[in-house]
Formats: sequence, C-alpha cells, structure tokens
Amino acid sequence: MTKQKEGNELTNKNHLRREKVVLAGCQLLTQSDERFASSMEELKALTETANGVVAAVITQKRARKDAAFVLGKGKVAELAEKVDELEAETVIFNGELTPSQLVNLSGRIGVHVIDRTQLILDIFAVRARSREGKLQVELAQLNYLLPRLSGKGKALSRLGGGIGTRGPGETKLEQDRRYIRRRIADIKRQLDTIVRHRERYRERRKRNQLFQIALVGYTNAGKTTLFNAITDAGGTAENQLFATLDPLTRRFQLPSGLEVVISDTVGFIQDLPTSLVAAFRSTLEEVKEADLILHVIDASHPDFLQHEKTVLDLLDDLDAGHLPALAVYNKTDKVDETFIPSPGMKAIRMSAKSDRDVERLKDEIERCVKDEMVYFEASIPLENGKFLAKLRTRAVVAEQTTNEERETISVKGYTFRDRPLHEQLKPFIREHGR
Repeated sequence: MTKQKEGNELTNKNHLRREKVVLAGCQLLTQSDERFASSMEELKALTETANGVVAAVITQKRARKDAAFVLGKGKVAELAEKVDELEAETVIFNGELTPSQLVNLSGRIGVHVIDRTQLILDIFAVRARSREGKLQVELAQLNYLLPRLSGKGKALSRLGGGIGTRGPGETKLEQDRRYIRRRIADIKRQLDTIVRHRERYRERRKRNQLFQIALVGYTNAGKTTLFNAITDAGGTAENQLFATLDPLTRRFQLPSGLEVVISDTVGFIQDLPTSLVAAFRSTLEEVKEADLILHVIDASHPDFLQHEKTVLDLLDDLDAGHLPALAVYNKTDKVDETFIPSPGMKAIRMSAKSDRDVERLKDEIERCVKDEMVYFEASIPLENGKFLAKLRTRAVVAEQTTNEERETISVKGYTFRDRPLHEQLKPFIREHGR
C-alpha cells in the first residue's frame, strides 16, 4: 500500500471517528426540572449531530452561575476527574460562556471546552451548502469568536479539528483582530448584495401574483419531508437537527389549479444564539414576506408545547407573528388518538409520510388561501383565451360553464383583492358578500 493511500485511509478514519464528549449544565432555581432536562437532552442531540458521543453528563443546581467557572469549584473538580477518567476530548456547556469563563474552564479541566453557541455554529459550518449560507455562518462565527481571542492563541494552535473548530474559525483566530474585522466587513458587503438579489426575486414573485407560503418550525419537526412531499422536490430530509440551512423555494399547484410558491426555512431552536438570528435574518425574511405560514410541529415530541412556544416567540421577534398561519401537527402516526392540539390555532393533524394526509393538507391550505380572497362571478369572452388560462392558475376557480350562444365562459371563484388580476377582472365581475 502506498503512503498516499495510507494517508487517505487514515484521514477517512479520523473523519468517521466520533469524538468523546462530556456535557455540563447549570440549572438555576428559576428553571423548572422539566425545562432543564429537555434542554440537556437537546444538547445531547446537538452533540450527536456534530458527530460526538456523550460519555457523561455533569449538572448542578445553583441560585446563580459562578462568575468564574459557571459551576461551583467542587463541581468543576468533579468534572475534571470525570473527563480524565473517561479520556474525553471535549466538554460542552449548556449555555453561553463568557470569554473569561472559557479560559478559566479550559485551564482547570485541561481539555477543549466549548459552549452551546459554538456547538450550534459548528453544526451550521458543516451543514451550509450555498454561498450565502457559508457566508452567514462565517459571519456568525467571527462575531462570536472576536471577543474570545484574548488568551486563546496558544490553545487554538494546538487544536486538531474536533467539534467546535470546523469552518473558518481555527484559521481566522490565529490572525489579528484587525484582519477579522476587515473580513466581517467584507462578508457583510457580500451578504448585502445577496440580500438585494433576494429582495428583487421576492418582488418579481409578487408581480407574478403568486401566493407565498413559508414553512417554519422547530428543528427536526419534519419541514423538509413535508416540503418534498408537497412539491416533489429533492431537499435533504434527515432525522437530525438543522438538516436544512439553505432555503428552498418551489412552485406547486393546489387542488383547484391555483399556483403558489412555498419556501422551506432553517429550523428554530430554543436559546438560538443571537448572532445566528442576526446572520440568518435575510434568509428568514422569506417568513416576513409570506402570505401564509405553515407552522410544522412534531406532535410526537414530549416537549412539543415548548417547541411551539419557541417558534411563536421567534416569529414575533421577526415581526411575523400577525401573519395568517396554519399549525401542522406532524408525525401523528407516532401518537395515540388522545393527542390534542393547542387551543386557539387553526390546525391539522397529519403525517408527512402519508400521501392521503398530504392531499388533506393541500385542501386545508386551499381553504386558508380562500380566506384571504374575495368571491367573484365573471362572464369572460371566449376570445380571451390567454386570460382564462391565467385565471385558472392565479385564482381559485370553483365553477365554470360555457355559453356558446353568447360566446362567453361564466366563471365563479375567488381572487385576491390586492393583486393585479383582480383589477383585470373588474370589467367582467360582480362581487358578492361571502
């Protein structure tokens, strides 16, 4: 075997090798046991998504976090002993560490220490595919790491590329702050160009009179599986957190023939780092511009109510909480008949893997769309063939009959009052109350 082949095989083995990790968390007295347990379980799932193996979990309940070490000194000593005993390579804290806490803990424990934010950034660095996604992740990484440069140069130069060191971080951090600030400014300029392009694309969709739907939901709720089922698209659907980072937009037809567009968006998560919300704001603008939001909820998750609240709170932060919405309780094939959706929301129970349920969802979407429309009856001359064809894909046509004697087609249906098509219909229609 040649040295090159040996090297390639070794690289592949290292790439596949899963990193041994110890998780650490501080539960404040103001936090319920259920919420804290759910947060730690989520940290475990995030670690597994980053190709880590959780070897142990160390937690402590305190009135407030220790300013220097988060946990008490005795608990930090216990953590260091556990890391040494298990020969763990990384410690991940459930929460954001200050720069000084990061330095103190790394020195006391003696291994690579990162926090929840850096773990999420690490996953995003691996998952990003598009140029925009990669730039957004790099921007978030650099904004997060810039204040943490002090005292980390020597430690970073020893890192071998494990969890929390992927993407641009390890190479950028060994350069000075001035270079990083220049890089941040450069990324922002590039993103501004992409954002303007996205805005022009959205304006073109508006001019084309297409109704816009946004899929939102907690990460791993099944948004991409649902998106693929509705549109026959080929987006990545995996049973992992943050399987989708780069938004996909596709056209599809509702049962009536009305053509709409639907966008799949990045999953939300509780305590989503502020830097990531800011970095992905341009992507999440798709949500603000939507005419209808499909809020996908994993009905089988034991903490689905908290997931639901997290998404609703983030929608409010994005000034999208007022938009028409349909709650889609997904994965109901994994729950019993006693499952009850949250009150006060327009909702549907379904499984994205059931063709019948997907068709039911399309019918429900059409009912939601019609709620935003006005009823019309029109008599259109047969010679206006192009306009009639446009009407079938830009409005909901409920009934149409041909009057050969008058050489017209009588059409009954629904149209959007604020779209150009409605103005074009006015010479032919008589509106009715709904």
